[in-house]
Amino acid sequence: MASDVLVSTEWVAGNRDKIKLVEVDVDTTAYDEGHIDGAVGFNWTSQLQDQVRRDIITKDDLSALLSKSGIGNDDTIVLYGDNNNWFAAYAFWVLEMYGHKNLKLMDGGRKKWADENRPLVKDVPSPAAASYKAQEPNKALRARRDDVLGALGNSKNALVDVRSPAEYNGEIMAPPGLPETAQRMGHIPGAASVPWAQAVKEDGTFKSAAELAELYGSKGVSKDKDVIAYCRIGERSSHTWFALKHLLDFPNVRNYDGSWTEYGSLIDVPIEK
Repeated sequence: MASDVLVSTEWVAGNRDKIKLVEVDVDTTAYDEGHIDGAVGFNWTSQLQDQVRRDIITKDDLSALLSKSGIGNDDTIVLYGDNNNWFAAYAFWVLEMYGHKNLKLMDGGRKKWADENRPLVKDVPSPAAASYKAQEPNKALRARRDDVLGALGNSKNALVDVRSPAEYNGEIMAPPGLPETAQRMGHIPGAASVPWAQAVKEDGTFKSAAELAELYGSKGVSKDKDVIAYCRIGERSSHTWFALKHLLDFPNVRNYDGSWTEYGSLIDVPIEK
């Protein structure tokens, strides 16, 4: 297991002066209610996505965001957040795509830190600006709609649907209270249903590499396949992408961030229910 990218709350507490902490939550108000001392907060809707096109943040905007946050190219960034690190994993995926080398995810996220009665503060840090330069995005980490359509019925590919069984089966459009939806319900034909939550333990930390290998292997998702993970808008699938790429060392695994919101709205594509 490439454990160097997954660190414990204890490790974070002991290395705070050597790292740059970034909190990214599903609930964008959570950071203001209390965060790890010194952590900056990124808003996934307004700061990690393009505000005009439906797309990830641009290279220039990411460079500006990290510079303003006092983060340089050589800094070790540790990401964490609510909901088992959904959007922290999404931020990890985006940062890796833009070439940041020293990236880590805090296992168990915000909830585990709080469950251990570790301190949270409301003070927002004002770091000195840095000078960050993002690289051109590594497109090998991202699946686009044409990649997904090309994977249909191809034995070299494995599609992993990480949404809830009710979403996969076409009973519901999205988890309750979440607005981004598609025009149709169901799943991409041939996709294996491996809900993201099956990859974690009760306390929100990832299961062992052996347990993860068994979980995905039992659904036909193996290292010899070109794997594409998807959910509804790409954050839960980032969590699964992280598990496959960084905890199981899968050589070819991509996150389809268009996910069901895009696929379920495309004209003339096959859907299963």
